[in-house]
Amino acid sequence: MQRSVTTTPSHELVASEEWGARLRSLGRRVTKQRLAVLQATDRRPHSSADEIAAQVREQLPSISTQSVYVVLADLTNLDLVRKFEPPASPALYETRTGDNHHHAYCVRCGRVDDVDCAVGHAPCLTPSHDHGMQLLSAEVVYRGLCSACQSRADPESRL
Repeated sequence: MQRSVTTTPSHELVASEEWGARLRSLGRRVTKQRLAVLQATDRRPHSSADEIAAQVREQLPSISTQSVYVVLADLTNLDLVRKFEPPASPALYETRTGDNHHHAYCVRCGRVDDVDCAVGHAPCLTPSHDHGMQLLSAEVVYRGLCSACQSRADPESRL
């Protein structure tokens, strides 16, 4: 399945200096690799690690895909990057963190769009029972057909 990536400006444009300050405040060194991965992820939200690696290689040609995976895992643990795992697709990454937004996923082309919370703050949902947990987040994936795929859809087909 060919997956399209919607290129949109980040909800918050963060300059290299600001990324550096955030990394330092979290006890991490500011490296070219970390900055390049953050910038690539910020430029093209909902990109896979391989897509991010290809973008980073434009700036750092010798970086390995494994290094990009390691940096992404670290940045995800630091909550500088959010990992999203759509159905039947590789994990996707974005720099929009902290607001527990959700995602709309096109089952035909793989397009992913952010969906803001409609109710309150994280986790943006009220479960019928929380089992004594303090709920911090919820992951909702709306599955459907994007407008482009709808216009190309066979009227007899569900997909």
